[in-house]
Amino acid sequence: MTDRPVTTTNAGTPAPSDEHSQSVGPDGPLLLQDHYLIQKMAQFNRERVPERVVHAKGGGAYGFLEITEDVSQFTKAGLFRKGARTDMLLRFSSVAGELGSADAGRDPRGFAMKFYTDEGNYDLVGNNTPVFFIRDPQKFSDFIHSQKRRQDTHLRDNNMQWDFWTLSPESAHQVTFLMSDRGTPASWRHMNGFGSHTFLWYNAAGEKFWIKYHFKTDQGIKNFTADEVPLQHPDVHIRDLHEAIARGDHPSWTVEIQVMPFQEAADYRFNPFDLTKIWPHGDYPPITIGRFTLNRNPENYFAEIEQAAFEPANFVPGIGPSPDKMLQGRLFSYPDTHRYRIGPNYLQLPVNAPRNAVHSYNFDGPMAYRNMPDPVYAPNSAGGPVADPALWAGDTYHVAGDIMRSANSLHRDDDDFVQPRALWENVLSETDRAHLVTNIAGHASAPEVTTDTKKRVVEYWTNVHKDLGHAVSQALGLA
Repeated sequence: MTDRPVTTTNAGTPAPSDEHSQSVGPDGPLLLQDHYLIQKMAQFNRERVPERVVHAKGGGAYGFLEITEDVSQFTKAGLFRKGARTDMLLRFSSVAGELGSADAGRDPRGFAMKFYTDEGNYDLVGNNTPVFFIRDPQKFSDFIHSQKRRQDTHLRDNNMQWDFWTLSPESAHQVTFLMSDRGTPASWRHMNGFGSHTFLWYNAAGEKFWIKYHFKTDQGIKNFTADEVPLQHPDVHIRDLHEAIARGDHPSWTVEIQVMPFQEAADYRFNPFDLTKIWPHGDYPPITIGRFTLNRNPENYFAEIEQAAFEPANFVPGIGPSPDKMLQGRLFSYPDTHRYRIGPNYLQLPVNAPRNAVHSYNFDGPMAYRNMPDPVYAPNSAGGPVADPALWAGDTYHVAGDIMRSANSLHRDDDDFVQPRALWENVLSETDRAHLVTNIAGHASAPEVTTDTKKRVVEYWTNVHKDLGHAVSQALGLA
């Protein structure tokens, strides 16, 4: 035991963990009874008024999804039927910056989609990277705090960022993406998108599959170099998307999925539900299933983009969540944020309202204008709507284990540095590698970054690859 104080809840009671959420066994879903996780997330969701705590700066457009291939063997979801065309909204965003921040800065980009299906809204909330910095939502608010402004100076602090990253080795894969030129895309039209999480698909027969979404830009990948970023207009991405659509140059993305048979997850060489890992394409090749196109700009940015509310808990029959702990946390966090930021009836706003009829026993509250008639309770004998569990047959599976706070069980090849090492060795070109080193050194050379942190930065990148660590060390002027 050190002389450091014990973390407490807001009520002053000792906190059980700042590393791990409570789950059923090391690999099972999270528990609503984890009051400390809920408290951290609920408090975090209410830190800013009224802009989004994360993903504040962004823009978007309307379009449509078209499915060109038959995937009925994997899912019964209507929007993925061959030939289906579904209206959609896509919002792009940066993560750490405030509402008025510059578009081109080094940051991941949000890639949030809302599909207005005949079975209700299906929301898919991802990024322009297939992985993320952390794998447990217990660390999410702490991670974002390290990327935001200091409490004393109200300045962004690179030392805080590297302090968190180097003490969280699972971040290495995403930080490699971030510090490469992929961290500064030239436009939203010229970057890929990913669902990032693993999701459950099930077909009409109840057969289950684990899947990942990939959205490959048909415009080609284009990035800014670090030297080009300061030359860009603060709203370069918003302007580019709006002007492209206005002139009829409608951007599109090819939709691909990776499919893992349900039973293979248990002994796959990596934990397939770890958000810091990818599924190598050699193991599960991407399958093209369709394309989506953006063809209409919003008419009112505030009403249609600023008030757009995306929530990964919005599933339709044929699709469900996985035991990915980050996804499990987001199922609560996103709608809770919207209830606070926009109001409890945010789903009645036109941009968020489903296109099909709503029959809900939820009613009243601020700004409510669509309430169901009596009866207002269930069960009832007065002809009110009733649930149909048969529609969701297939979204269940067996889990077992002791209630605990634990890291995921390690699979055979699980290591936080294996995949970023592969990115360095097999994906990045010599130019990409040189830019990665320059970008890391430039970021870690900020005046506030301490010598101790710089040494941990070198150790962090040496764990990824000794050549990378050596180059960073030289660039930082460390022995």
